[in-house]
Amino acid sequence: METRTSLFTPVLIVGCVIILVSFAIRASFGVFQIPIADEFGWLRAEFSMAIAIQNLAWGFGQPIFGAIAEKIGDRKAIVLGALVYAAGLVLSSFAVTPEAHQLYEVLVGFGIAGTGFGVILAVVGRASSDENRSMSLAIVTAAGSGGQVFGAPVAEWMLGFMSWQETFVVFAAAIMATLLLLPAMRAPAASKAELEESMGTILRRAFRDPTYTLIFLGFFSCGYQLSFVTAHFPAMITEMCAAVDPSGMLASVGISTTSQLGAIAISLIGLANIVGTLLAGWLGKRYSKKYLLAGIYTLRIIIGAVFILMPITPTTVVVFSIAMGSLWLATVPLTSGLVAYIYGLRYMGTLYGIVFFSHQLGSFLGVWLGGRMYDAFGDYTLVWWIGVGVGAFSAIVHLPIREKPLRAATA
Repeated sequence: METRTSLFTPVLIVGCVIILVSFAIRASFGVFQIPIADEFGWLRAEFSMAIAIQNLAWGFGQPIFGAIAEKIGDRKAIVLGALVYAAGLVLSSFAVTPEAHQLYEVLVGFGIAGTGFGVILAVVGRASSDENRSMSLAIVTAAGSGGQVFGAPVAEWMLGFMSWQETFVVFAAAIMATLLLLPAMRAPAASKAELEESMGTILRRAFRDPTYTLIFLGFFSCGYQLSFVTAHFPAMITEMCAAVDPSGMLASVGISTTSQLGAIAISLIGLANIVGTLLAGWLGKRYSKKYLLAGIYTLRIIIGAVFILMPITPTTVVVFSIAMGSLWLATVPLTSGLVAYIYGLRYMGTLYGIVFFSHQLGSFLGVWLGGRMYDAFGDYTLVWWIGVGVGAFSAIVHLPIREKPLRAATA
């Protein structure tokens, strides 16, 4: 029988596969911005609103699915999430109005919640030893980046020979196929001490703790920055690089269109983040998580500011994608690990899910504001600078966090 001292447990492996497929689909939505808008003659804000609603629904759904997993079981919560995810994708393939897309993206968002970080990180965290937990959380998070590596390029490739509607149906089949692996996903039961504490007791204790509020507020900018880039960066590159590549630099490196460059940029971000997230997990085991988080947000500020101040060329796009990618989801194992360390593992799914709601509020604002400001001003410059500003806020609010188990602090 697999022991909790082993790093690569069946729980970790299955969790990685589910996250990888779920996030491959989610990360590809930016590729559909232009095809869907062009087919129906919509403003950029219309499909942006659908993606923004998807992110907001993901945020609402995360603590709900976390609580479902803790009450009726992790695997049942994942099955429910996959069913809702697939239903949202299939229904979206029939949508012909902005309102229909926006409605069905609620289902997609809840599906991501049921097959995403809140549920998977909690079960992997419980199945890991104290020694391996930080690295296990990082490996699962890196698997999400693995999905991002091929999600956008695969979607771009599929759009070359099938419609976006057919692509959504194929994605629905892919997320359902992950359920075949669920029988291998069995996490250890909670300890006697953990079972004696009710969810209400833990939640009240966390809500009264200023540290929990700071973690909640600090995660906002991560959602803003990541979702804005995922949803709008491919379109931004498609349009802005076309105006600055008259000499054919793209062709010289084997890329035929700026649309391909946009998809490749999202892939590069995911590829770089595999390394960055694993490094964050390794560092989180050895150094203060709050200072690592403050450092990550500070580096994001610098990278984002330098990129937007320079001419946007294929070269700067690649450099930015690799640099930002190395920090992309590095916040997730550190933030989830911080929640687990301070408040315990029993209700980690619900507690992290509530913190993640702040992330998704930022996601909603980043995606929606990106579309609205593009339609108003014709570019993404102002909304980009707002992202730099909220990153500075997050870097600051992590500094006063009290990084100590709450039970020990209370005692």
